[in-house]
Amino acid sequence: MESGQLESKYEKYMKEALAEAEKAYSLGEAPIGAVVEYKGEIIGRGCNKRNSEKNPLAHAELIAIKQAADYIKDWRLEGCNIYITLEPCPMCAGAIVQARIDKAIIGTMNPKAGSAGSIVNLLQTEGYNHRVEIVNGIREEECRGMLKRFFKELRDGKVKE
Repeated sequence: MESGQLESKYEKYMKEALAEAEKAYSLGEAPIGAVVEYKGEIIGRGCNKRNSEKNPLAHAELIAIKQAADYIKDWRLEGCNIYITLEPCPMCAGAIVQARIDKAIIGTMNPKAGSAGSIVNLLQTEGYNHRVEIVNGIREEECRGMLKRFFKELRDGKVKE
């Protein structure tokens, strides 16, 4: 597959992750979305729901991974790729490694909590029994812009947390 075809595939699925982030935004949640793709089909979707569910585990990635595992009927998600609008936190990066996901495609990096290269890189740590390929910067401006807009509105009192 040529790089132009790969890029369009990445952008196609990141657009779906952005749609999940929009769902989170509409709930008053930090707009983070994720989708898991397997053989060209989305088998897991998730948006951030920590506040609405009062659950520290309700991250977009974990929700999408759970749906994908239910679909595959296995905890091993080999052959799957995850598309995430924001670089994963340590918990989500650990889940991505544990699920044996092949590739993490990331919209924008997270300098305050990122665990795919910003602070640490748990996805590619030597010694773990699985390492995840990383692709960064897909639809980066859209991903970053949505987060900036949300947090500005939150500071301005336009979003209830």
